[in-house]
Amino acid sequence: MNDHLTRNAGSSLISGSILITITMVLHPMGGSVEHLRAVSTILISTHSLAIVSLPFLLFGFWGLSNRLSITDSISILAFMTIAMGIIAGMFVAAINGLALPVFLGQYREASDEILNSIEPMLRYSLSLNMAMDYIFIGAVCVAISLWGILIITKSIFPKWIGYVGLAISGSTVVSGIAGFVFTDLFGFRIFIFGLVLWMVVVGYHLRTENA
Repeated sequence: MNDHLTRNAGSSLISGSILITITMVLHPMGGSVEHLRAVSTILISTHSLAIVSLPFLLFGFWGLSNRLSITDSISILAFMTIAMGIIAGMFVAAINGLALPVFLGQYREASDEILNSIEPMLRYSLSLNMAMDYIFIGAVCVAISLWGILIITKSIFPKWIGYVGLAISGSTVVSGIAGFVFTDLFGFRIFIFGLVLWMVVVGYHLRTENA
């Protein structure tokens, strides 16, 4: 991978990080059907922004994987794992931010009885989103752990970046086992902001190491 593509991958990772940060800052809290209908515009806008960020992140991670050696099986596994997580994230954004507002928009004049009848479908949608969140979080933890090991052993980047990646993954796993909920908005924001800090640092080094 030439220096030009490496620098572009770093810029892409930083750009995707900025977009996903804006998404999490503007993301509204969940609530009742009435509340979700009231915030449908912001739901669509924030989740559309999240979807736009995903190709930037994927390209950035591809650049990282290549920089750490595309012929290394661990690097390949890390990229394939993060790709799976990003696909899961795309499904979450599409279901929760695009499909759900459109679905609820069909019931603007519905009676309370009809609204109560769709509650099971909303609970199923929530369960599906939680499953995708777990896949995304798990995939991210595995991928940055693998990349962290490579960063430490190959000494291509400062080793502390690898240790930070391992710390983020380890603390996420330990916190989850201890009962901390990462699938609500507060917990997911904490996870994303920690991930964003790591991605920005990695993107910066990809961008500048051969400048």
